[in-house]
Amino acid sequence: MSEVLVQDRDGVRRIILNRPDVMNAITGRMLGELNDALKAADDDPAVRVVVLTGAGRGFCSGLDLKQAAAGEGIGGAGLASAGAKHHSTREICTVTLQRMDKPVIGAINGVAAGYGLDLALGCDIRLMSDRAILMPGFVKRGVIPESGGTWYLPRLLGWAKACEVAMLGETLSAEQSVAYGLANKAVPAADFEAEVDRWADRIAANAPLAVTEMKRLFRHGLTQDFESHSHHVLMSLLNLFRSNDFKEGVQSFVERRDPVFRGE
Repeated sequence: MSEVLVQDRDGVRRIILNRPDVMNAITGRMLGELNDALKAADDDPAVRVVVLTGAGRGFCSGLDLKQAAAGEGIGGAGLASAGAKHHSTREICTVTLQRMDKPVIGAINGVAAGYGLDLALGCDIRLMSDRAILMPGFVKRGVIPESGGTWYLPRLLGWAKACEVAMLGETLSAEQSVAYGLANKAVPAADFEAEVDRWADRIAANAPLAVTEMKRLFRHGLTQDFESHSHHVLMSLLNLFRSNDFKEGVQSFVERRDPVFRGE
């Protein structure tokens, strides 16, 4: 059975971590399959938005601690061999996630711990079931946020709050996560899937060229000064002005109808 499932619907691609019996704890195989699925989604012109979630009751519980305790898998005696491919820059799926131009919604349906938290932080938008929790308990396991957390947390929270969250390692509820700025919205569990679909469908209905270019500019803006960034924005805008999507956006406004974008 695949450890990562892929489902398509009207421009929305769901990528589902699929080890529900262990709350989608990671394995080397899962990381490889996830990396391939993320790359394929970013390269597929039919995909306008990605939803990353977990099967069953959890999003991702992080390292499989039972495997590690038995000296197996990632974190066990096999770390050097099983994790070597994953830990090359080309293969780290959290790096692939950060490089993606397609927007990614993290549908946090349950616990997101350790590596699972880093995956969640790498998503552009995070929706949480009100039953979901974030568990930044790295210091309680003798490790660090190894796949993005040390980069994302100070940017999302500011220095002092990032230190509080990471160094205390206390579990955060969905409501706390929203209050801290780590999640966009906490949704009642009964309405969670429908709300995720609603957000995904609304993004997918917007002009895909503009959405992907906006995300690309957000990412580059993190390392650019304002003047340099403004030049890149202008060049992107001039390209978008020549697109059929821009013409459709203007025409639909004049005709007072919903636009139909084709990504052209």
